[in-house]
Amino acid sequence: MAPPVVEIRPLQAADQAAWMPLWRGYQTFYKVVIPDGVSAVTLARLTGGDPQMGGALAWAGGRALGLVHHIEHRSCWTVANYFYLQDLYVAEDARGTGIGRALIEYVYRLANERGLNRVHWLTHETNLTGMQLYDRIADKSGFVQYRKLMT
Repeated sequence: MAPPVVEIRPLQAADQAAWMPLWRGYQTFYKVVIPDGVSAVTLARLTGGDPQMGGALAWAGGRALGLVHHIEHRSCWTVANYFYLQDLYVAEDARGTGIGRALIEYVYRLANERGLNRVHWLTHETNLTGMQLYDRIADKSGFVQYRKLMT
C-alpha cells in the first residue's frame, strides 16, 4: 500500500473534534487519564496564539491521523531557546506510514525558522517502535529523567 499524502497543519481551536480522538489515543497508549477539563485547557493553550506553545495535526484523506505538541523554553546552556516536543501520537491504523517522522520534521522546520538551538523529547522505555524511528532521526542524550509530582 502506498503511503498516504500527508499535510501537516498547525492546530486550531476548530480542530477540537479531530484532535480529541488522537489525544485520547495518546493517553490510552501511555495508560493515563487526563481529565476533560485539563484537556480543554490544553487545547486552549495550544491554539490560543501563545508562540511558546503550539501543535499540529497530520491530515490525509480528510482525516487527522497524528498530532504533535511543542513548547518553546529557555535554556541555561545556550542563548537560543529549545523546543520540547511534549506529545507525539499517530493513529494505530496509520503507523508505519511516515506520519510520525513527518510530524517530528515539522517541529524541526519550525525550530529552524525560529532560530532555536535544540528539539528534545522523552519517551517511555517500552515504546520500542517509536524508538526505532527516534534512533534514526535524533541522538540519544544519555540522560535519565527523575521527577517529583507536586500536589
